[in-house]
Amino acid sequence: MEMTERKKKILRAIVDSYIRTAEPVGSKAIASLPDIATSSATVRNEMSDLTEMGYLEQPHTSAGRVPSPAGYRLYIDELMQDYRLSVDETQAMHQTLEGKIREFDDVIAQVSKIVSKMTNLPAYAVTSPKVQPTVKKFELIMAESGTFILVVMTSNDTVKNRLVRLPVDCDEQDLKLLSAVLNATLTGLTADEITPDVMARVTRSAGAAASLVPVIVDYTVHVLQSESHSEVSLSGQMNLLSLPEYRDPQKAQQLMTQLDEDVIGNLPAVIGPDSKMQILIGPENIAQELKDTSVVMTRFDIGDGMQGMIGVVGPTRMDYAQVTARLSYFTESLSKMFAKPEKPELPEAKEE
Repeated sequence: MEMTERKKKILRAIVDSYIRTAEPVGSKAIASLPDIATSSATVRNEMSDLTEMGYLEQPHTSAGRVPSPAGYRLYIDELMQDYRLSVDETQAMHQTLEGKIREFDDVIAQVSKIVSKMTNLPAYAVTSPKVQPTVKKFELIMAESGTFILVVMTSNDTVKNRLVRLPVDCDEQDLKLLSAVLNATLTGLTADEITPDVMARVTRSAGAAASLVPVIVDYTVHVLQSESHSEVSLSGQMNLLSLPEYRDPQKAQQLMTQLDEDVIGNLPAVIGPDSKMQILIGPENIAQELKDTSVVMTRFDIGDGMQGMIGVVGPTRMDYAQVTARLSYFTESLSKMFAKPEKPELPEAKEE
């Protein structure tokens, strides 16, 4: 069955209507629209075809149709019209950014609240390193008798240290050998790359200090994992209660209970390098808790090797055009706010 231009126009009208009203859409309502110019009978036949093609669904208690996840996907990919932000909207967002986010430390604490307020939906913000940290350098410093200080410097120029007890048969020369082995073997590796095979190789080369290797490796992995930790903030879950989809308190409570920082933190970074916006509709969500919702997410750069992601969670009926427009403007403004000014190029010295 062919997806004609008329079918696309009718599908777009149905999605737009359902987004506005949250009520199943009938053929008469679509036929009465000025840009359709088609009889109710023809619209009804087209809607039947769209249902058979999987783009529409018919609630068992209604003669009207609602979009299916496939219908929403086609709408977003091909049919959705751009939403133009008003001057008042852009000014309000700009003033909110200027007033509430002045330092990097405030980003996660404020971003999810601001986005939730401007979309009237639950929103989240996540920050994480752009690149997984690695070990830059090890130092093993002899301290009091029987102990030494393990110093781990990461590629983020973070320095961590720990006091470790020495085995009875280990001296300062053994520590120097172990330090050389660590710097030759473990530097430049991420936490995931420090495998049991790598650890075994270090142990074989460590001589009398071999018993120290598990302690040092465990601490090193802990340091690297803490450096790559994502910070998550979630706000606005109560906004769900104002939506028609969640008039049933039990349904609303179920989603609000499932929607937490752990679920958000485990969402995959699905945004590709050539795109800044990603929309996951219902079953497309990998997180089982979000199978009946849609997630709109976008990324932004914070600088200093960090990147952020902002997302909005809501019903599949959400106004995608409005949400994506507001998120795009917000993240562009946020990236500009934290962008470091470029250093002016110095004039070349002239030969005399």
